[in-house]
Amino acid sequence: MNPTYGIVAVVLVAVATLTIGAFGLRFSRTTSDFYVASRSVSPVWNSSAIGGEYLSAASFLGVAGLVLAYGAEMLWYPIGWTTGYLLLLVFVAAPLRRSGAYTIPDFAQVRLQSVGVRRVASLLVVAVSWLYLMPQFQGAGLTMRTVTGAPGWVGTVVVAVIVVVNVVSGGMRSITFVQAFQYWLKLTALLIPVFFLLHTWSDDGRPSPVAPTEWFQPFGQTDSTSLYLTYSVMVATFLGTMGLPHVVVRFYTNPDGHAARRTTLIVLALLGTFYLLPTIYGVLGRVYARDLLASGRTDAVVLELPARMIGGTTGDVLAALLTAGAFAAFLSTSSGLTMSVAGVIGQGLAPGRLTTITALRLGAIGGVMVPLVLALSAERIAVASSVTFAFALAASTFCPLLVLGIWWRGLTARGAITGLIGGGLCAGAATILTIVWGPEGWFGVLMSQPAAWSVPVGFALMVGVSLTTRSDIPSNVARTMVRLHTPERVTVDRRF
Repeated sequence: MNPTYGIVAVVLVAVATLTIGAFGLRFSRTTSDFYVASRSVSPVWNSSAIGGEYLSAASFLGVAGLVLAYGAEMLWYPIGWTTGYLLLLVFVAAPLRRSGAYTIPDFAQVRLQSVGVRRVASLLVVAVSWLYLMPQFQGAGLTMRTVTGAPGWVGTVVVAVIVVVNVVSGGMRSITFVQAFQYWLKLTALLIPVFFLLHTWSDDGRPSPVAPTEWFQPFGQTDSTSLYLTYSVMVATFLGTMGLPHVVVRFYTNPDGHAARRTTLIVLALLGTFYLLPTIYGVLGRVYARDLLASGRTDAVVLELPARMIGGTTGDVLAALLTAGAFAAFLSTSSGLTMSVAGVIGQGLAPGRLTTITALRLGAIGGVMVPLVLALSAERIAVASSVTFAFALAASTFCPLLVLGIWWRGLTARGAITGLIGGGLCAGAATILTIVWGPEGWFGVLMSQPAAWSVPVGFALMVGVSLTTRSDIPSNVARTMVRLHTPERVTVDRRF
């Protein structure tokens, strides 16, 4: 690929992102604008923004890379990432919006009347966001190196700087406009080249991308570990979605619970459409880019196919379009995650020290620094695989908190704290051991995909400790549960 086209694509996306963010700044005046866009985002607009921030580097590049490397069973990743929104729709979306909170820690305090739960939840929001941010930054570095030949750190730093500028300038109002635009850019960037690639493949006379038998084995495994890996990925992706801070905060921007449900339905359609496309790239990679397997660069298959299959100016232009989409993926997801971290850190800094908006801006800057340093210093791992660690951590901590907090009045503060810490330690320790040590055998399998056992631990600890501390149930729990489950359109006859 001609690096000039790639550089132009990155510059155009960066300029468009900053321009749209500046437009949103015109409407950001109050604290509510900065945190939740004044809770006035329509379902169509909000669903596009959710699609923009949710479809990360793991979706744009990682899914195709996993399909290329391991085969059809990797489709459990996009299936799980989409199905997670169905569970979120059923169990969480509307009640969470009715809680009136800004963030997950806010919800925890509203529901359990405990500052301790809020503090633990705040630490976990930061941990999940950092774990999710690091692969976004690393993916940006990979993209810049692939299409321009620049050092990997260039793309990483560029994304971090643009994200911080957008968040500190206009908060949630600005990034809502940016993320909505970036969803449609990403969809277009994958969709247009697919028609050219499929046409070229059909004219080439090459055989269908028939893969060896092991390509169809679950996660490339032929032994007893395959079933565990499959179900553990399903648990992480199905349940982790409802616990991702940057996803959950989006539902606070809807006007009411009904709008939150409508938003989730539209998101399901947008994600289902999008995830058809990376699969095609992965399958075509089996024909035209098998050598990426040996070099360990499977995440680059989406970016390299136009040059390999078409070549010339047309191939360069299509590759540049894909580069623009990939860069939009890094920017949109990183913006949502940074906003989540900034909200939590900012609320901790604001009382009695700084204005709320100033604290949020400082939180955004500080919140980006740690994952930026990790991305620059840590060895890169597969984008989709690393994102799954964040899903496992969210599923083991915030999923139990939200589901039990919304649907079970018996949850207590001590039960919530125990479950958050226990589930978080299990999933977090497994992630650290996998990245740092890389254990093998059954122990390595359990550590690499911990959700199948860490999520039950989180639920069991919350329920068990809550049952032994029933005296701690908040006195206002009945009023809170009514607030969570009563539709806004229901009116109460005040004569009774």
